[in-house]
Amino acid sequence: MGTRTAAPDLAAVESLSAGARGWIGRHCGFLDEPAGRAELPVTPRVKALLQLALLYRCWARATEATASASAAASVGTASATASAGADRTAEPVRTRPPDPDLAAVAATVEQVWRSPDHPPLLTVEPRYARQFQLMYGALAPAGVDADGPHRAALAEGVAGDLLTSHRKSPFLHLETRYYAELADVKHQLLDYPELYRISRLAAHTDGQPLADLDVCNVTHTLFHLADFGFRDPELGEADLAHARDRVERLTEESVRRGEWDLTGKLVLAQHCLGLDPLTTPSGAAALGLLAEAQSPEGAFPGRSATDRVPGDATAVHLFRKSYQSTLVVALTTVMLLRARAGTSDGLPTTASAAPAPGGAR
Repeated sequence: MGTRTAAPDLAAVESLSAGARGWIGRHCGFLDEPAGRAELPVTPRVKALLQLALLYRCWARATEATASASAAASVGTASATASAGADRTAEPVRTRPPDPDLAAVAATVEQVWRSPDHPPLLTVEPRYARQFQLMYGALAPAGVDADGPHRAALAEGVAGDLLTSHRKSPFLHLETRYYAELADVKHQLLDYPELYRISRLAAHTDGQPLADLDVCNVTHTLFHLADFGFRDPELGEADLAHARDRVERLTEESVRRGEWDLTGKLVLAQHCLGLDPLTTPSGAAALGLLAEAQSPEGAFPGRSATDRVPGDATAVHLFRKSYQSTLVVALTTVMLLRARAGTSDGLPTTASAAPAPGGAR
């Protein structure tokens, strides 16, 4: 598929988002049901629940911001109406009805975070244990008790040198800084600008092959710098142009390869850099690819076109292959629609990325 397709309209993105969010809402409970606990390997299930909690944080926050903006607009309209005629009574401001898919995600996350049986699962794989404990503490939803099981897990995870720069890759250092900040724990980690300067994305020169960049490393670097689109990544002009150039080129390549999971991440990375993926050529092509790949049930049955789940797959196999890509698209579109609702507090969106000085496409 080429990267010069017509830009999708907002309705198409809303449909894409509704499908992905609906699938996640209907199926996320499996992660903590007896069948899911029996059928799914422990560590991948723990990681999937952390991803679900991250989606919940962003989805709930985006929904609250959109609802607040809508309420404020309603108040303004009501005030203007009242001042225009004293004999007319303004209707009361109505809050948006609860989103059943968001409610389903909330129920699963809150159930897991309240369970004393879950923290021991975080340490089953020793190499991930302390990072999982930090993330588990950082992503605790507002609805759980402050002294719930996550507090002890967090305290255990941050003991020792986790919150120092000792023996950390730039990527792990940045991820640790992000979750330490969310968890509101003291740390001795580098500031975000310095962490970007030592990242693989910043170090990629114009003469290097694009293939030297790892898409997950690039996108998650930007997610953590920009809090998934809730804040300005605070890159200087040259760094911003450099990052935009690399992300747009990676998006073009990901679309060409039919990589649904990576394409979804790159669309969100464009948004984090202040681009409007509905109007950049690569972003429009990416959203078009995702719209074509989405199943009638709202899922993305695999990570790519070459990884598509066969029609005779078992329900568990379909879930395992669909979960990651579908969650990524749900998260990406939640953030895109938040910005379109006029509640973005990050960079202003622009139509296309300015290529980095000397950057070859």
